[in-house]
Amino acid sequence: MKLHEYQAKGVFADAGVPTPKSALASTVDEAVDAADEVGYPCAVKAQVQVGGRGKAGGIELVDDEDELREAAERIIGMDLKGLHVDRVLVEEAVDFVDELYVGVTMDRGEGKPVVMVSTEGGVDIEQVAEENPEAIAREHVDPAFGLHPYQARRAVFSAGVDRDVATDVARVLTTLYSLWDDKDGTDAEINPLMITSDREVIAADAVMNVDDDALFRHPDLQEMEEEGDVGGDELEQKADEYGFDYVRLSGNVGIIGNGAGLVMTTLDLVDYYGGSPANFLDIGGGAKAERVTNALDMVFSDENVDSVVFNIFGGITRGDEVAKGINEALESFDEIPKPVVVRLAGTNAEEGMEILNTDLVTVEATLESAVQRAVEYAEEEA
Repeated sequence: MKLHEYQAKGVFADAGVPTPKSALASTVDEAVDAADEVGYPCAVKAQVQVGGRGKAGGIELVDDEDELREAAERIIGMDLKGLHVDRVLVEEAVDFVDELYVGVTMDRGEGKPVVMVSTEGGVDIEQVAEENPEAIAREHVDPAFGLHPYQARRAVFSAGVDRDVATDVARVLTTLYSLWDDKDGTDAEINPLMITSDREVIAADAVMNVDDDALFRHPDLQEMEEEGDVGGDELEQKADEYGFDYVRLSGNVGIIGNGAGLVMTTLDLVDYYGGSPANFLDIGGGAKAERVTNALDMVFSDENVDSVVFNIFGGITRGDEVAKGINEALESFDEIPKPVVVRLAGTNAEEGMEILNTDLVTVEATLESAVQRAVEYAEEEA
């Protein structure tokens, strides 16, 4: 479960993390009322769960009501990286002199939680990790004992945080770890954690993701999940209706498979051959015509998709039945909007390959060749 910014900030504030004064709005008039409450200057921030909102035009600073109305009219209802914006957070502007990053996640390689601090806040932390990993100080935590105060201080000082605010930053980091642990979090971060001209620390953004399987222990978060289910990614909502495991990504090669491991392997190969995955879509066991049609409808509905690769392994479901389902699904479209590449393996795979209508799809014998062909199609279509 991904909390919206306003929800995560509420959780952080309740735990004692300083956050700016803010109010949620779903109309321009509500945004005006919210600004009157928090004061000018203020920020109008799209409430969608995607990074890079500022660069995409989803965050705007305003100085008065006229500017606020203009910003709210533009942002509410906009399409932001494929997500429909239904609400904005109107938040008091922070007079900052520095931006930090603090975060908590699980280090799968070490098998332990890790807390992170960087003085390069306010930018994509993944880019920092790739280009300048030394800029991120890390401390691994023994979950049996939690984050010790000395570890929080060591991470803060190792990152190069100014001494006069180091104690406050360490306190925020300790609180963030406690929340991550208590709420069964998968990720928790503040980017940026702003340092004001008065040398106060304020969480100008907030991210918190929670393990879905642990929500039964957190009825307060379950309520937030229902409250936050407004607008958002229409494709992910459609996936819930169809019963698919689906995650939208930022690339242009659509991926459909029957099994999470199969789909993950396909994603890795798309990346390996120079492409960029547009989604993770596991249609599960069975691939009858209706299910395949629903999957294709979803992938074709993503405007970023330039090609589609089907990776199907016939286990209990026979390959020839899968092939019939794919044919029927594609024949239901008046026009196939994007090239489709199919790879079949497993039970009755050879029979299935012979059945597939090559006027509608490109058939490849191996997964590697299918992915390469889909990447080539995507490059041609882009």
